[in-house]
Amino acid sequence: MKKLKDVLNGVSYTVLAGTDDLEINDIKYDSRKVEKNDIYIALKGYTTDGHEYIPEAISRGAKVIIVSKILNIIGDVTVIKVDDSRIALAYMSANYFDNPATKLTIIGVTGTTGKTTTTHMIREILLKSGIKCGLIGSIGIKYNDQIIHTDNTTPESYETHKYFREMLDHGITHVVMEASSQAFKLNRLAGITFDLGILTNVTTDHIGPGEHESQEEYVACKNKLFLNSKEVISNNDSLYLKEVLNGVEVPITTYAIDDEANLKVTDIKLINDSDFFGSEFTTKGLINDTFRTCIPGEFNVYNSLCALLVCLKLGVDISQAKEALLTVKVRGRMEIALVTKKFKVLIDYAHTEDGMKNLVKTLRDYKPKRLVSVFGGGGNRPKERRYNLGEIIGGASDLCIITEDNPRFEEISSINKDIKVGLDKVGAKYIEIPNRADAIKYACENAIEGDLILLVGKGHEEYQDIKGVKYYFNELDVIDEIKKNLK
Repeated sequence: MKKLKDVLNGVSYTVLAGTDDLEINDIKYDSRKVEKNDIYIALKGYTTDGHEYIPEAISRGAKVIIVSKILNIIGDVTVIKVDDSRIALAYMSANYFDNPATKLTIIGVTGTTGKTTTTHMIREILLKSGIKCGLIGSIGIKYNDQIIHTDNTTPESYETHKYFREMLDHGITHVVMEASSQAFKLNRLAGITFDLGILTNVTTDHIGPGEHESQEEYVACKNKLFLNSKEVISNNDSLYLKEVLNGVEVPITTYAIDDEANLKVTDIKLINDSDFFGSEFTTKGLINDTFRTCIPGEFNVYNSLCALLVCLKLGVDISQAKEALLTVKVRGRMEIALVTKKFKVLIDYAHTEDGMKNLVKTLRDYKPKRLVSVFGGGGNRPKERRYNLGEIIGGASDLCIITEDNPRFEEISSINKDIKVGLDKVGAKYIEIPNRADAIKYACENAIEGDLILLVGKGHEEYQDIKGVKYYFNELDVIDEIKKNLK
């Protein structure tokens, strides 16, 4: 049990009813999960308002209600008014778990693309050097042997502090986490001071319904990471660099391929051998050496540079970093899923325009006989994004197989019709196979020698979101079936 006034430390609040001098059990922001003597905090979301569920929370035993607007609340409960319930939740969660973030070295990574790969690279290098490091990101929460699924790239503040606490209690000393712009917009990371704030890049993505209203808002949200960091590592080749780092007064260390920087690449070689598929690059500046990374592409050289700088700042031996980069793999990020004498299959999560541009350009640079792309468009997303999807992938592929990718509440045929607008614009060759498993099998069964088959969009996901239901689907299961048939 915790004292309410202790949990509210650092929060500006007004007691509308009851008293803050009482003991509480836990904090809940989902009324369905409320138990006796809990705090229920009403959050406003995109489609629902937690204030509407206050009666349910009280009926389940809530002892304290946190609101951001004055309501007529009936029940023997303490009512606390705050200006912003999400900020309040962040500070209250930190207090409830005894402020674990202050006892950990926290590394926050933000960017339009590259967050997931970079965080995994950093973690693998730190683990290789004997540093116990946890990870929070789009593939889940990882520490020691634990892998915990999350719904968001950056979890709600309560879950973030809960897992900080768990990691700390299990001997973790460092945490590297994806710090999404959405998380800053929704104040999930309010109150956290990052030991290192990292920028992979910023482009013109994530603008639209349910995301960001404008590029200015998007950039401003990313800026929050660096205003709350003790030190910054930044990609000096990124767009919107001045805006993202606006007002930052802490030391900034830069890396680049094109521009001048504290750590710069002088040479990149793409390697596609029978025993190695990836890149080799040479650096100068803070580190003068040659490295190989088994995740292919120039943009993964950027991610490698970033990871190297982080580890340099943390005192890791560069030889250990070099060894880790040779073997690091990230589920669903440029993941080689199948290699035969005839063709290769690669899985990638790319779903933003910039990510897709980088992806197809990279694979073209490896000079496959044919690039065959299997992809679809997400439902309930802007049509313009689908037009661009067809244009970007269609323009770089020798054959496109359009299929399903989380159609949500739209029909697959309608989504694919929009994609065809972009495909037709660039004169792409394509066929349509609505079932994704069938589409993957078709690509493999009809492959010619030298094909590189690219499965775009699902990556690490293990579901198809259809009509409000998430049905199990894992591309690796399909690949396993294909492997059996090959044997």
